[in-house]
Amino acid sequence: MRCNENTIIVDKDVVLVPYRPEHVAKYHEWMTSAELRELTASEPLTLEEEYEMQQKWQTDEDTDSAWPTNNDPDLPLHASPIRKHPELTFIILARPRDADDPSAPSTLTHADGDDNLDIHSLPMVGDVNLFLKGTPEDEDFEAEAEVMIAEPAFRRRGLALAALELMLSYATSPSAPAPLPVPRERLVARIAETNEPSVRLFERLGFAVTRRVEVFQELEMRWGAKEGAHVERWREGVTRTLQLRNFTSVREMLTP
Repeated sequence: MRCNENTIIVDKDVVLVPYRPEHVAKYHEWMTSAELRELTASEPLTLEEEYEMQQKWQTDEDTDSAWPTNNDPDLPLHASPIRKHPELTFIILARPRDADDPSAPSTLTHADGDDNLDIHSLPMVGDVNLFLKGTPEDEDFEAEAEVMIAEPAFRRRGLALAALELMLSYATSPSAPAPLPVPRERLVARIAETNEPSVRLFERLGFAVTRRVEVFQELEMRWGAKEGAHVERWREGVTRTLQLRNFTSVREMLTP
């Protein structure tokens, strides 16, 4: 989306950056995995097609009007290899951990004090997305969240939770750029019913199961659907604007 094509979110555990051409080759490598394609309901694309998709994401207007619509309420937004709605996408970069205990959380205590952090030194480990169906003013508007930690070595470290919290905080903030912000009660997730870790992950974020889509063996979860399960505050990162199109460090890429 244009609204975040120059935005990064810096946190003590992860850095979220916009999907750029330098990320495409690694993303294409991930999608050669049949397991990841199944989990993300994606079809294999050629490397050239992946570059075309990246450019489409970066240059398309942040509106539903130019996109095909999906009128089947039982068809997940991610059921097609061609995304059908504007997409807020961030690539997840992992921050370094304690060298003596790689399983421990990051030892950094804050996000914005590392101006010399080399972005290219951070491993690209996954992506986090929000698909917008319509606009927040529409009666049937919804925003579908999903996250993928593609690198096995970086799973079960809390990075998916961190990335989702950062993205949801950004997307629902009153100060978010158009077509954001997204009302929290319009947030939805659709998860394979056998994917118990993802169900628990979204429950921690305040989502609850609202229905089962039998034909896809999928659970629909919505924020705030269960009384008393609301999470009123998610982790917030430090949001900055890209200063250069080709960046090498936080100092070079951030504006004051």
